[in-house]
Amino acid sequence: MKRILLLLGLFLTLTTSIYAQRKSDLIAEVATLKMKMDSLNTEVTDARKKERVAQTESESFKSQVTELQDANATLLKSLTSFTEVSSKNSSNFNKAMEQLNEKERQLKAINDALASNDSTALLVLTNAKQTLGENAKIGVSNGMVIISSDLSTLFESDTKATLKTEAEPWIQKIGQLLAAHPSVAVTIEGLSMTGDLDLPAQQASSVRNALQKLEIAPDRITALGKDGNLKEGVLIKIHPKFDAFYQMVKAHMKN
Repeated sequence: MKRILLLLGLFLTLTTSIYAQRKSDLIAEVATLKMKMDSLNTEVTDARKKERVAQTESESFKSQVTELQDANATLLKSLTSFTEVSSKNSSNFNKAMEQLNEKERQLKAINDALASNDSTALLVLTNAKQTLGENAKIGVSNGMVIISSDLSTLFESDTKATLKTEAEPWIQKIGQLLAAHPSVAVTIEGLSMTGDLDLPAQQASSVRNALQKLEIAPDRITALGKDGNLKEGVLIKIHPKFDAFYQMVKAHMKN
């Protein structure tokens, strides 16, 4: 009986010892698990913080992307507008250059015509001096060669419009000069000191008629009376055909 009690006591002791050891192990394991759980909670907390930060950064990035997209759209729109304006300005510049070139061509044509008229006037002046002699009253004004004669040299009287015979050689020389330069015209001015223009006009017409008899075309000759400002006589003005020059300039400007 004692042996049984001894064995039972030994069993209880072993059981108690094993239980105490298992309890100690369980406490240690619980402590370990608790530490791990605390560590995991800390990691979860950190992860949540990082998630919030990441979410905030993501929203910020999205906002920046939106702003960049808007800015890019604005830049593209501005670039398109700039391209259109640049193209329009380029087109306007080309048109302006074409107009300037055209104006330059027009001015060149006019300048060439003026230079040609000046050259013709110089040639007419030289020929007039050769034809009429160095003592002839010849001058140049505003591109015109002006040959003057007093009334007594041309007409039977200062108060008449009839050419005298002695004036024929002078008239013929004027006719030869005009025949040598068919591109020019002539204006014959009868000058008056009294203000009465009828007689000077008749005297100028007499010279015109004499030139027409020398086969100078009527459309090249103009005759008129003019106030001579205390001077009298006849002026022969040889000049370019103003109407043809005007038509040439008009045509260039129109084109």
